[in-house]
Order: sequence, then C-alpha cells, then structure tokens
Amino acid sequence: MKLTALQLLLWQSALWLVQEASPPGPGSSLPQSFLLKCFEQMRKVQADGTALQERLCATYKLCHPEELVLLGHALGIPQPPLSSCSSQALQLTGCLRQLHGGLFLYQGLLQALAGISPELAPTLDTLQLDISDFAVNIWQQMEELGVAPAVPPTQGTMPTFTSSFQRRAGGVLVTSDLQSFLELAYRALRSFAKP
Repeated sequence: MKLTALQLLLWQSALWLVQEASPPGPGSSLPQSFLLKCFEQMRKVQADGTALQERLCATYKLCHPEELVLLGHALGIPQPPLSSCSSQALQLTGCLRQLHGGLFLYQGLLQALAGISPELAPTLDTLQLDISDFAVNIWQQMEELGVAPAVPPTQGTMPTFTSSFQRRAGGVLVTSDLQSFLELAYRALRSFAKP
C-alpha cells in the first residue's frame, strides 16, 4: 500500500512538474501530451516491475538485489547507457534514442527471463507489454521530430539463464535496474517539459 501511495504521489508530482518545469534551452522541449503519456507509461511499468519484485520476494525469498549483484555480473546482465540524459549532458535527440534503446534492451532481458515460473508468467508478460508500449511511444515521438534512426535498433546478445534460480535472481536484478532506469528517464523527460 505504501508503494502504491508513493507511485500516486510520483504521478501527481509529474503532472505538476510538466506544467512548472522550464526546458533546458530553446527548441529542446517536448509536447505536454507526449510527456503525460510517458509519465503514465512509466507509472505502469514501475508498478509492473514492483509487482514482479514483490512476488519474487514473497515466493522465493529473493528480496535484496544488492545481494545478487555479483551473480548479475557473472550472468552478464547489461545496463543501458543514459549519458545523453544526464543533467550534465542533456541532449534531446540523444536522450530519446537512449531511452528507446534502454526500453528495447529491457524487452530483450525480460524475454530472456521466459520460463521464470508459471505463477510469475502473467506479471512478466504484462511488464513486457507495457515496456513495449512505452518504447513505441518514444519511437513515434522521434519520428515526429524527424530524429528516428533510419534503421531500428537490433537486440544484442542477452544473458542465458540456465537454471530456475538464475532466471529468478535475474528477474530481481533486471526489475531493480529497470526501476533505476525509469527514475533517470523521469528526470530527463521532466527536463524537456514546455514552460
């Protein structure tokens, strides 16, 4: 319940910030309708990821991603770059491309988790669909701005989870990383709000 209240507060602050934020510079803003849709999609993805984490914790006692970091390195779970979205180097085109690429990466990572467990499959499927919708929204905005790459990204090598434990631990790590990615994406997109 506390997490739901926190997510609601985040959503309300996103609405306020979209109206109050100032853009980083001329020509560097995004339409409010696009941003509101992004913030709603982020909220859904965040809720789906949290639900998956909570179920992995409750069912398999995998509750602390920090305890699994070494396994994550051994499994080769990649991290998406967001250098163009940082406050020091904020750049609209590069940031949108990196956000789309990151969402595309998470789609691949979640596909690699297929077979995590029959009980978690519906939650994993919902998370994949919501990430896909968010990625499509970003891609469409890039096309509208005329900055979409000529060739859509291709999926790189994904980790191979060879056991049920690796898939479940990978699920904890991927959803934890996804939450961090969404926090950075939220801050970056908020920066592109029109005054």
